[in-house]
Amino acid sequence: MTFSEDSRQKLKSVSTATLTSVLLKHGLRNVFIRNVHKINKGAPRLVGPAYTLRYIPAREDIDHTGVFVGRDHPQRRAVEECPPGHVLVIDSRKDSTAASAGAILMTRLWMRGAAGVVTDGGFRDTPDIEHLPFPAYHSAPSAPTNLIRHHALDLDQPIGCGDVPVYPGDIMVGDDEGVVVIPAAMAEEVADEAFEQTVFEDFVEERVRAGEGIFGLYPPEAEAEQAFREWRREEGR
Repeated sequence: MTFSEDSRQKLKSVSTATLTSVLLKHGLRNVFIRNVHKINKGAPRLVGPAYTLRYIPAREDIDHTGVFVGRDHPQRRAVEECPPGHVLVIDSRKDSTAASAGAILMTRLWMRGAAGVVTDGGFRDTPDIEHLPFPAYHSAPSAPTNLIRHHALDLDQPIGCGDVPVYPGDIMVGDDEGVVVIPAAMAEEVADEAFEQTVFEDFVEERVRAGEGIFGLYPPEAEAEQAFREWRREEGR
């Protein structure tokens, strides 16, 4: 599915809260990744198609430091193969007892032009990641290396992240509240609807701050709808 630059810019201007409401109207309830937060609050919004990495539990005879020799390890390949503008999404089975990755790999992703990274596990080197201008989401800091708990298995396949299904190409959107997954097939439509809802809610918030009550305003009745159209015309939105 195509994902236009116009839709990307619209999704950068809407909240994950608004997106969950819009997706509910499309019948989707399980879209907000559980228990992840943004490490680097000053980084830009997260918006981009998903490129996925899946971990299974580690096993001592095959998960040792020697596996990083060569160029075939899926974790390292994910960092070098995640397409620019995409978000690396890691299924760590909600296990943050060992790191999903660390600052060097996060820096490499950023330098390659990735749009961000999300794991339902943890990252190491979080004091360094905190200063990257690159949105990184995890559940908790974790100093131990991934090999203690994680075996990197495959790339660009459907995964679960924080109990939410993520298919390659799904659109990931993150703000300071968390991360939402938008199915790729409806991303353009959802971006348009969420943008329109955001404009309306900006109008509502302005009226509420001016002392107006919510009845007849949110949701709007005819008088509020007319006032919104006039406000939008005056605001040029």
